[in-house]
Amino acid sequence: MQSQITDSYEVLTDADGEVRDREARNGVRHMVSLSMTKVADGLIDPKLVLSWLAGTLGAPAAMTGLLVPIREAGALLPQIALAGWVQSMAHRKWAWVLGSAGQGIAACAIVVIALTMEGVAAGAALCGALAVLALSRAACSVSYKDLLGKTVQKTRRGAVTGVAGSTASIAVLVFAGLLISGLLRDVTPVIVAIALAAGLWIAAATLFSRLEEKASTETADTSVDLTPLKEDGQFRLFIAVRGLLTVTALAPPYFVLLGGGQSALQGLGALLLASAAAAFAGSYVWGRLSDVSSRKVLFLSGLLATGFATLAVLAELTGWATTAWVIPVILFFFMLSYQGVRSARSVYLVDMSPENARSSYAALANTAIGVLLLVTGAVGGLLALAGPVVSLVGFAVLSLIGGVLALRLDEVENG
Repeated sequence: MQSQITDSYEVLTDADGEVRDREARNGVRHMVSLSMTKVADGLIDPKLVLSWLAGTLGAPAAMTGLLVPIREAGALLPQIALAGWVQSMAHRKWAWVLGSAGQGIAACAIVVIALTMEGVAAGAALCGALAVLALSRAACSVSYKDLLGKTVQKTRRGAVTGVAGSTASIAVLVFAGLLISGLLRDVTPVIVAIALAAGLWIAAATLFSRLEEKASTETADTSVDLTPLKEDGQFRLFIAVRGLLTVTALAPPYFVLLGGGQSALQGLGALLLASAAAAFAGSYVWGRLSDVSSRKVLFLSGLLATGFATLAVLAELTGWATTAWVIPVILFFFMLSYQGVRSARSVYLVDMSPENARSSYAALANTAIGVLLLVTGAVGGLLALAGPVVSLVGFAVLSLIGGVLALRLDEVENG
C-alpha cells in the first residue's frame, strides 16, 4: 500500500524516484485535505451562494454587500496577530486543524441561520458567522505555507496544491451547472450544499491531524516581527507584485455587468462556472510551471489578465458582449490568470522565505494584501461609477504593471 502511495505521488509530482515514503504520505494528505477544503470554499462562495441565500432570507442589501469584504479581508488582516501564536507551537499542524474545524463549525451555524432566521436578524447572523469562518481561514493560511515547506520538498509544492485545485474544481463545476440549470432555485438544496461544506471542512481537519510533522525547536517569539519588511527588498517587491495582481480576484464581478448582464450565462452562475472550469484546467498546469519558475508564472498571469480584460472591454465597445457566450468565454481565460497568480504567489512565498520565518513572512504578506485588497476594491468601486468598462481598463493597467514587475523578482526555485 505504501509503495502505491509513493508511486502515485511521484507520478503526480514528476519526482522521478527521489521521494521518501514519509513525504509521499504527507503529500497525499495535503492533496486530499486541500481538495476537500477547496470544494467547501466553492459550495459556500460568498460572491454567489451566501449572497443568494441572504437575499432569499430577506437580509438588507447593505448587509449582503458586506459578505465578500468580510470574507476576503477577514481572512487576511488577522494573520499578523496570529503569526506569533503559530510560531509558538511545536506542531503547527494544529493551527490548520483548528482553522479547518472552525470553518466547518461556522458553516454549521450558517445552516442553522438559514433554517431559523430571516430579515435583518438573518443578515447580521450571517455576517457574524462569516467573520468566524474568515478568522478560522486566517489560521489555516498563516500556518499552511510553513507546513507545506516542512513536509513537501521544493519543486513539488506547486504540484501538490495544483492537484488539489484541479480535483476540487470538478465538484464545483457540477454545482455551478446545477445553479445555471435552475435546479437549485429552492433554498433547501443550497442549505444541503452548505451542510456538505461543513462536513468537508471537519473531515479535512481530521485527516490533516495525521500529518507527520517534525516538532519545531526554535525559540518562540510571539511578538510581531516586521524585520522582513524592513530588511528584505525582494519581499517588499513580492508584496507589490502580489498587490497589483489582486485585480485578478476583484475584476470578475465587473465582467458579468457587460452586455447588460441579461443572459443567465453572464450572471453569477457563469462566474462560478468559469472560475471552476479555469481551476480545473489550470491549477495543476500552473502548479507544475510554478515549481519551475513561479516569478515567470506571475509575469505570464499578469499579461494574460491584461489581454483578456482588454478583450472584454473591446467586446463591450463593439457590441459583441451581448452575444450569449462571448463574455463567459473571455471570463474563463481571465480566471486562468487568477489561478496562475494563486499558484505562483503561494509557491514563491514558501520558496523565498527562510525556513524558521515562513509564518512571519506569510502573515506579513497576507496582512499587507488584505489592506491592498480593500484599497484596490475601493478604487475599482469608484471607477465603476463610470461603468464596468472603466474599471476593467484600470484593472488591465494594474495587472500589466504587476506582471512586468514580477520579472524583477529573484529566481528562488533552484536556490
